[in-house]
Amino acid sequence: MILDALERLGRRGLFRLDPETAHGLSIAALKTGLPVATAPRLDQRLRTTVAGLTFDNPLGMAAGYDKNAEVPDALLNLGFGFAEVGTVTPQPQQGNPKPRIFRLADDQAVINRLGFNNEGHDAAERRLAARAWRAGVVGVNIGANKDSADRMRDYELGVERFAPLAAYLTVNISSPNTPGLRDMQARASLAELLAKVVVARDRAVATAGRKVPLFLKIAPDLHEADLADIAAEVLDKGVEGVIVSNTTIARPALRSSANTAETGGLSGRPLFERSTIALARMRRLLGPEVALIGVGGVDSADTALEKIRAGADLVQLYTGMIYAGPALPGRIVKDFSRLLDKEGLRSLDEIRDSRVADWADKPL
Repeated sequence: MILDALERLGRRGLFRLDPETAHGLSIAALKTGLPVATAPRLDQRLRTTVAGLTFDNPLGMAAGYDKNAEVPDALLNLGFGFAEVGTVTPQPQQGNPKPRIFRLADDQAVINRLGFNNEGHDAAERRLAARAWRAGVVGVNIGANKDSADRMRDYELGVERFAPLAAYLTVNISSPNTPGLRDMQARASLAELLAKVVVARDRAVATAGRKVPLFLKIAPDLHEADLADIAAEVLDKGVEGVIVSNTTIARPALRSSANTAETGGLSGRPLFERSTIALARMRRLLGPEVALIGVGGVDSADTALEKIRAGADLVQLYTGMIYAGPALPGRIVKDFSRLLDKEGLRSLDEIRDSRVADWADKPL
C-alpha cells in the first residue's frame, strides 16, 4: 500500500515535468536500486522457451526506454520476464531537436520523434559487459546512425559488438524518426540486410559461444503485400523472430486536444488494434514455428493476453508504464497467473493463436 501511494505521488510529480525530463528521472530512480514496485512471485507455469531462450514470463520491456543499457536488471526486478535495451547505434548521436516527446493523456498515448538518441556502442557495451554474469534475458536493439555512409554496415557492427553480450539481437529498421530507415523494409533491401546480419551473427558464434537469436522489428504501417515480402525473407534467411510492431505514423481517431498534430511515431492505446492485426497476419504468413513478439497498446493483462491469442509468443510494453507506473508489469504477471488458475491451464501456450483468424481478417 505504501509503495502504491508513493507511486501515485511520483507519477503525479513526473507528469508536471516535460516528458523527456520525466523519463530521465525515472531512469535515475531505477539506478538507485531502491524498490519502486513489488515484483510478482515466480510462477513456473509462466516460464516459456522461445528461440532457444528461457523466459521467466512472456512480458518484456520494449526498446526505447533504456536506450543506453543503464537499468536492464532494475527492469527485470519490476517483474518483466525480459528487457530490451537500445536502440543503439555505432556512434553516439543527439537525435532530433527538442521538444520531441508529447503526451496524449486522454488517449493514454505518446508521440515521439526522438531519432535514435543514444550514447553509442562503446557506452552500451561497457555497461552490458559489467552485468554479463547476472541472470535474466536482456536483448539489444541495434540501429544505424542517421548520417551513416553505409547503414547496412552499421547493423553488422551492432551484431559483432553485442552478440557476445546479448541474449538476442533485434534489427530495428522500422523507426519513423530516421529519414529513409523504413525503406529498408522493402524486399530487395531487406533481403540484402538480413543476409548480411545473419552472416555476421554466424561469424560471431566463435566469440559469443552460441548462435544468438536474431529478431526483426517492423512497422505497423505496412500493407498485406509488404508483410508477405517480409515473411518470405525472414523464412528464407532463417531469422528467428519478428517484433510486431514499432510506432505508427498513422493518426487514428484521437480524443486528446493537444499534441495530435505533432510529427513522429504514435504509441500507446490507439496502436493496439492496428499492431495486433499486423501481428496476426504475420503469424498466418510465418506459420507456427517462427517467434513473434507483440508490441503496441499493451497496458493490462487483457491486452497482453489478446496479443498472445493473436499469435504472440512474447509481449512487450513501454507507453503503458508511462501512464500506469512501475507496478504495471507486476500486476500483469500476477493476472497471468490468475487466468491460468481460473481457466485450469498449464501454460499460456495453450491460448496462443486461438484468435489469429479473428484478428487477421480485420481490415488494416
